[in-house]
Parts: sequence; structure tokens; C-alpha cells
Amino acid sequence: MSEFFDHITPAHADFIARQPVFFVATAAPDARINLSPKGMDTFRVLGGGRECAYLDYGGSGNETHAHLAADGRICVMFCAFDQPALIYRIYGRGSAVLPQDAGWAELAPQFVIERGVRQIFRIAVESTQTSCGWAVPKMQVTEERQTLRKYYVNDDSATRLLKYQERDRSIDGLPTTSPAFLPYD
Repeated sequence: MSEFFDHITPAHADFIARQPVFFVATAAPDARINLSPKGMDTFRVLGGGRECAYLDYGGSGNETHAHLAADGRICVMFCAFDQPALIYRIYGRGSAVLPQDAGWAELAPQFVIERGVRQIFRIAVESTQTSCGWAVPKMQVTEERQTLRKYYVNDDSATRLLKYQERDRSIDGLPTTSPAFLPYD
């Protein structure tokens, strides 16, 4: 029932575009496995399906950044909560692209950059996999949460910058790089 591919096909890119949530998993030697749900319109298929990227907002930690700097491996999973059932995984090597990095100018126009954006994770696709998803329940999205956006709109620039700078380590003590401050207004 599973099929593997060496890139994101156009049909799979269409499937990805319809999903309201995706999940990102990373790990580094001697560190916890990190698994994070992501929402909002933050995922893009690039390079003819050979790469992809997602926009990352500051939140409770910066584990993905630390893990990718230490190890590079990443898995992104999408699952259909409607019909037809499908689970779609992307396996690859990822890296953080910060506002001060040379690659930012190329990637940022693919997204809506707003308050709270911390970095873009770029992923070189190594393989993708489909599986049935028959045990995943059918659910409906009622609305997108606005809590994160509201937090950053109500938070002043200096406070945001300090919070970013304080996050120079992951939960397990792995180093991260702080992004340069983005002027949103």
C-alpha cells in the first residue's frame, strides 16, 4: 500500500496545498526527538518537487533549528482528515535560512512575512512516501487559530528581539542561531 517517490509529484503538491496542518519531526544525537504540528499557510513546494520550505514563527522553542544544525535529517508528514484517506511523508535534509542569510532574499517572496516570523526551513527532498491513512479519523476544520498572530501584533519590537536572542540553545542545550530583527511595519 505504500509507494515511494524521489520527489514531490504535482499530484502530491496539490494534496499538500489542501492540508490545513502538517507535522515536522527532527532528531539529533543524544537529544530528544522533536515533533511539531504546523498550521497557517506556511508550506511551499519548490524546485520542481526536489525541495520544499516552510515558514517558521517564534514559539515555545527552536528545536528544529538546533536539530537540523546538528544532524540535518527531517521528516514532514501531511495526513488527510477528509476523503480520500492518505498519509504523505517527505524525507530530506533541512537547514534554517535566517533573515540575515543570503538565501533569505530568494525564499522570503514565496511567503507572507509578518510579525513573529523567525526563519524559513529549506528541505532538500530525498524521498517521499504515501500510505493509506485509513485509521486517521475524518475531521473538519472550523477556523484557523489567530492566537500566535495576535500575540506578535500586541508584542513590541524590543521584546520580540530579546526573546529571539535568549533562545540560543535548544531544550537539550544544542546551539541555535538567533535571527536578525525583521522590521514588519
